[in-house]
Amino acid sequence: MNYWNILFVNPIINLLVAFYKLFEWLHIPGPLGFAVIALTIIIRLLLYPLMAAQMKSAKKMQRLKPHLDALNVKHKDDKKALQQAQLDLYKEHGVNPAAGCLPLLIQMPVLIALYNVFYQVLQNGNITKLVTDLNAVLYFPALRLSQLDLSFFGTNLGVKPSEWQSRGWWLLLIPVITAGLQWWQSKLMMPQVAPAQGGKQLATPGKDEKKPEDTAAEMQKQMAMITPVMFGMFAYQFPLGLALYWNVFGLFGIMQQLRINAEK
Repeated sequence: MNYWNILFVNPIINLLVAFYKLFEWLHIPGPLGFAVIALTIIIRLLLYPLMAAQMKSAKKMQRLKPHLDALNVKHKDDKKALQQAQLDLYKEHGVNPAAGCLPLLIQMPVLIALYNVFYQVLQNGNITKLVTDLNAVLYFPALRLSQLDLSFFGTNLGVKPSEWQSRGWWLLLIPVITAGLQWWQSKLMMPQVAPAQGGKQLATPGKDEKKPEDTAAEMQKQMAMITPVMFGMFAYQFPLGLALYWNVFGLFGIMQQLRINAEK
């Protein structure tokens, strides 16, 4: 028995098909595309509290960076004292360094399941077999499909941008948009150098001494450059419906990050 499908994939498939049937009943063209958008929004709203907690935790850590820099200078020769001072600082400001990890761990099964659903539904294969497989996991007879319309604004959501030579050069815009949105979101998540209280910058180590925070910041900058390219390549190789899902998800992530960043 596949518990992964039972707990995550099948419920998402049923919700996706329910939205598809709704838009089909309303005679809205491209029901699958709008079903993907609606399901993505629902998932994003359900994950909002977890993602907000993750973003707020990251922002608190950014604000503590000048203080952490000062502690690195003060206890640069005593790692044990440095660790204790950092723990005391976190406790004083009510920050849990691990708080940002738990929401991410909880989100991942849902996001992976959502990706699996869209890949199964939107891959450009045998539609008849796909409809049969989907009907086998639907909870209610009213959700049963007789066909599955993959068209959305004049294109097939199962088409891949890598097929642009036969389908049209405009498909190349999809991975570019996907990479651009991912870059924007990564940029918003980058730590900002905050001045210490009173407008004075806290003491920092010498130029030749690299702090752990500097190394982490450099890694984050590298990831901010690599991740957009990686998602752009995914969008190039996978069906358009997956890019639609990821881009809608990313837009909501950008709006949420902007709201968190605006908070004082």
